[in-house]
Amino acid sequence: MQSIDGLRTQFLQYLEKNRFNQAPQTLYEPINYILKIGGKRMRPVMLLLACRMFKNEVEDALPAAFAVEIFHNFTLLHDDIMDDAPLRRGKATVHEKYDINTAILSGDVMMIYAYQYLAQSPSPLIPELLGILNHVAIGVCEGQQYDINFETAKKVKLTEYMHMIEQKTAVLLAGAMEMGARIGGANKTDAQHVYNFGRDIGIAFQLQDDILDTFGDPAKFGKKVGGDIAQNKKTFLTIKTLELADTTDTQTLCQLMQSIATDEAAKIKKVKDLYEKYDIRSIAEKEMNTYLEKALHHLNAVSVTDNRKTEIRELARYLISREV
Repeated sequence: MQSIDGLRTQFLQYLEKNRFNQAPQTLYEPINYILKIGGKRMRPVMLLLACRMFKNEVEDALPAAFAVEIFHNFTLLHDDIMDDAPLRRGKATVHEKYDINTAILSGDVMMIYAYQYLAQSPSPLIPELLGILNHVAIGVCEGQQYDINFETAKKVKLTEYMHMIEQKTAVLLAGAMEMGARIGGANKTDAQHVYNFGRDIGIAFQLQDDILDTFGDPAKFGKKVGGDIAQNKKTFLTIKTLELADTTDTQTLCQLMQSIATDEAAKIKKVKDLYEKYDIRSIAEKEMNTYLEKALHHLNAVSVTDNRKTEIRELARYLISREV
């Protein structure tokens, strides 16, 4: 994936040129911190790849790619506060390194800068691109609220959970790719297929994240393994286990997922043992691969030559075989 690495490098160079060095330092330093500790840069790279499916040069899409990365990291700042998460990408979260008020305010200004950079896109497309980001932003907020609601709900249906992750996680990737396609010159039909591809690969990505949270290698994952269990989050793994479990195991899992454990490691192990008893990891991986195939179906429908889709197809397969 050498050419994908090239796009990532091109984006990182743009990011470095647009570091936030203005005053007050206490507002902007946390933004540079969260952007510097990075991650996979999946969303901006996928935006640039979507653009390059339709034209060779991606410079016009760099401001939109940066806008998406800023917006994504803004949501992480606030999400980490709500989850009281100590780590992000293996480093201290912003509210842990600085404080909660700083994380809230720095996140707020990041959202504003996301729109400012998006407005540097080719002018005829700006109203449409703003509409896409607005749709995405509303979806992310709705998805986050569903996620919060699920923590106290006695029962969550699998269809409700899948809708939540579509909103909270997948719409941002889908919207980013739609923006990239439109900047690249795609017609609206092709852009819709690209959006659908991004949505389905985003759902697959989140299912993989659910799997890694319980079964991942702590040294590679970058977050505390078992965090979802410790926080009583209802993930695909939990909900599917409750669908399949017998009465005794259902009662046990419900009790575990409604408790505040004095021995967190023991709680995580007991829940994980139940997942393994019902082969939940294999079921989740099968569902993840179903969404991958749905995504590739939409990619195949885009009316460009197949060689222009190779990079995105390769990256999609990589994203759901990752360990981090």
